[in-house]
Amino acid sequence: MLVNATRMLQKAKEGHYAVGQFNINNLEWTKAILLTAQELNSPVILGVSCGAAKYMCGYRTVVEMVKEMDKYLGITVPVALHLDHGTYEAAKECIEAGFTSIMFDGSHFELEENLAKTKELVALAHDKGLSIEAEVGAIGGTEDGVTADGEVADPEECKQIADLGVDFLAAGIGNIHGIYPEDWTGLHIDALEKINEATNRIPLVLHGGTGIPDEQIKDAIEHGVSKINVNTDCQLVFAEATIKYCAEGKASPTADNVDKGYDPRKLLKPGFKAIQDKVKEKMILFGSVGKAAE
Repeated sequence: MLVNATRMLQKAKEGHYAVGQFNINNLEWTKAILLTAQELNSPVILGVSCGAAKYMCGYRTVVEMVKEMDKYLGITVPVALHLDHGTYEAAKECIEAGFTSIMFDGSHFELEENLAKTKELVALAHDKGLSIEAEVGAIGGTEDGVTADGEVADPEECKQIADLGVDFLAAGIGNIHGIYPEDWTGLHIDALEKINEATNRIPLVLHGGTGIPDEQIKDAIEHGVSKINVNTDCQLVFAEATIKYCAEGKASPTADNVDKGYDPRKLLKPGFKAIQDKVKEKMILFGSVGKAAE
């Protein structure tokens, strides 16, 4: 059931749990996440980066794939199709393409430009019934070619963005995209508390959900985080399972391979299952299991 993300995240905020955004990269990713959400009766957000959308042949292709898969699989839990770290141009494209939610990442602009572009996109998104996420304080690491050092957002700047009417806000609190370095000092929960207060307690978003210790995840949820993004974790387990399958010789293209393990449906199955297991683990951690009908 495709919906925007506003109400699901408001419920998460009220219930002190978080909804997972799991990025999709192809059909297997999407199917694995949808089936797991349905099994666990959990709301879910499918994240699509600009790069992933290009790989999957464009935003409209992604929309049609998700809509048809949602219907074919009989998915009844709330599902938001969300642009992740969108540019200004990509956000406008996704509004027209049929996404149910967008993110505009203006964190690398000067504040005034971030405010102006966000304000325009809030109006466009809400006019079409979409939810919109904005960002203040660039998230560390690299995402679609944008690199940042893991800034801690200024609460007053967060308030200015929140006052524009965004539905949820990504605020940097020392989090990083990708694999966290050994010398990472952890989330700045003190900054999160101040941001939560300054933004009138709108749902907050934690990017870079891979590698953050479970206790810090739980602490962040208690202090206002209602959406947590996961991508690298799924990539890692998919790669590990696929490499293991190939290393065991199951994909060997030989005449005596009677099981035809090189068939892509078989080759990709271990990675598919690994993604399901990882998504289930995260949904349990985030506390969203059984929350779809509430």
